[in-house]
Amino acid sequence: MTTTPARTAPAKRYDVRDFFRKPERSQYRISPDGKHLAFLAPHAGRQNVFVQPLAADGTLSGEPRALTSETARDVGGYFWKGSDHVLYVKDFGGDENFHVLSVPIAGGAEPRDLTPFDGVRAQLVDDLEDDDAHLLLSHNHRDSQVFDVFRVDVATGEAELVAANPGNITGWGTDHDGKLRLAITTDGVNNTLMYREHETDDFKALLTTDFKESVSPLFFTFDNRRLYVSSNRGRDKAAIFEFDPQTAQEGALLFEHPDVDVSGLAYSHRRKVLTEIHYTTWKSEHKVLDPVLAAVYDDLKQQLPGYEIALQSATRDETRFIVATYNDRTQGARYLYDSQSRKLTLLSVIQPHLAEGDMAVMKPIEFAARDGLTLRGYLTLPVGVPAEHLPVIVNPHGGPWARDVWGFNPEIQFLANRGYAVLQINFRGSTGFGRAFWEASFKQWGKTMQHDISDGVEWLVKSGVADPKRIAIYGASYGGYATLAGIAFTPDLYAAAVDYVGVANLFTFMNTIPPYWKPFLDSMHEMVGHPEKDEALLREGSPVFFVDRIKTPLFVAQGAQDPRVNKDESDQIVAALRGRGVDVEYMVKDNEGHGFHNEENQFEFYTAMESFLARHLDPQPA
Repeated sequence: MTTTPARTAPAKRYDVRDFFRKPERSQYRISPDGKHLAFLAPHAGRQNVFVQPLAADGTLSGEPRALTSETARDVGGYFWKGSDHVLYVKDFGGDENFHVLSVPIAGGAEPRDLTPFDGVRAQLVDDLEDDDAHLLLSHNHRDSQVFDVFRVDVATGEAELVAANPGNITGWGTDHDGKLRLAITTDGVNNTLMYREHETDDFKALLTTDFKESVSPLFFTFDNRRLYVSSNRGRDKAAIFEFDPQTAQEGALLFEHPDVDVSGLAYSHRRKVLTEIHYTTWKSEHKVLDPVLAAVYDDLKQQLPGYEIALQSATRDETRFIVATYNDRTQGARYLYDSQSRKLTLLSVIQPHLAEGDMAVMKPIEFAARDGLTLRGYLTLPVGVPAEHLPVIVNPHGGPWARDVWGFNPEIQFLANRGYAVLQINFRGSTGFGRAFWEASFKQWGKTMQHDISDGVEWLVKSGVADPKRIAIYGASYGGYATLAGIAFTPDLYAAAVDYVGVANLFTFMNTIPPYWKPFLDSMHEMVGHPEKDEALLREGSPVFFVDRIKTPLFVAQGAQDPRVNKDESDQIVAALRGRGVDVEYMVKDNEGHGFHNEENQFEFYTAMESFLARHLDPQPA
């Protein structure tokens, strides 16, 4: 993590587009044979996949060439399949019905949709690293609620059924030979780990836990006989263990952390050794297990001092890597690294137009909720401005079973650049802090979860940082719900509010979830509330029924194709307020889903939000 001297003058004011425009080049991936580099870059008005040859010495050779020509939406993600094909995912207007497409890097062929079915969502089960011609995909074409597994030829699209879902399987797992040997089933609230010795055998139940307790398979040991799992069975914090399918018990403990869950374990495919363990405290951290990888990190830290370092891609022989540097004030740069020669080649700086020294520090914070529970989060203060009596944006995260993390966040930096302090709180229910902290959120939408956010505001006011008359709340998804709950249940706390794809009515929210969420509906009822058994609870937690209390100026943004938070959620709150004569700003994008992804829509949204907040908070911008 880099440090900078304290600024005594406000930072340069940057244009909205500077924070949210797509990079000229990003998401680099090196081919398994090391002969090509792939990356995303603008083409046909969207982010598309390009390839560029690499010389034997690792230098760029020849001109980059566009492999894809998507025009409706950016390519959402891609990966190499062998060294001759690139596979990428796309959805349609934000509907999250992701298809997987394959394109040969040699050119001469249009991308082939490997899941060419309307309204179908595809998921990767195993990329079959040792088989350049095939991969395992699952999709819900046969039944919209469940996913069958297919072995798909990436060149022809020919698909062979490997496993039909009997109706209760929610996850699949393979061994190191690509054989389908694990499955997770659910009855809604209890999950069962299923196992078989051979792909031709029937699955047998190993253990059953309720949804609050998990034994999550990570991957098989290298002899394909045992498993590595992340487990919180009989404990509060998830830790990494070996696991014996014959006894269905956790064995040797590999790693635990006293304060946070641990679930990230990596290995070398070529050398068949465990390499590192990942976990998140106030920032992402890792424990390196492998001396070969440790030497790589040591060299990179010497060559790239002062930054966090991540390895994002590697050749099959694990000698060349794509390296990312970053911190809380920059998305950093991307490099090509040769571990044998120790040569480091700069590929690009992700946002060269944003000076790191003008960006704000994201500081970890800790305070006590009203019931004594310790809460953690982040405070970002505008650069070069005294931390006194500032306008504040409270930014609750989505999920809600997710968490805020330390790092560069364009939204946070944009708001800080406009003179706002930004408060992010990992309220109860945020993941990664153990089972008890997560379970403390059950059936607490609009109650103690919301109190945590309010308590964070009070803590910031008492510290002298916040001007109590100039506090706004802005959030997306569950954060959008928390925004509406904040202005409905604490109407005097906020001077402005921005609800981005947020839930307004817990009853209609439950009734409009995507079909592939239906297997989890019973556990959702346990965590949020049952529409019939907990009718009073859900009514008390639904902001739409309390619009008579709302007096805070409100801006609502919604994607019309949103499969998670139906557009009706935003329509309801807007109609109810307008029915009372309250003027609500409402932005709807017909070609977006759960959040805006197209660049032009992001520009419009953040420009409108900037204007809205300035009218109601008077940030006195730099």
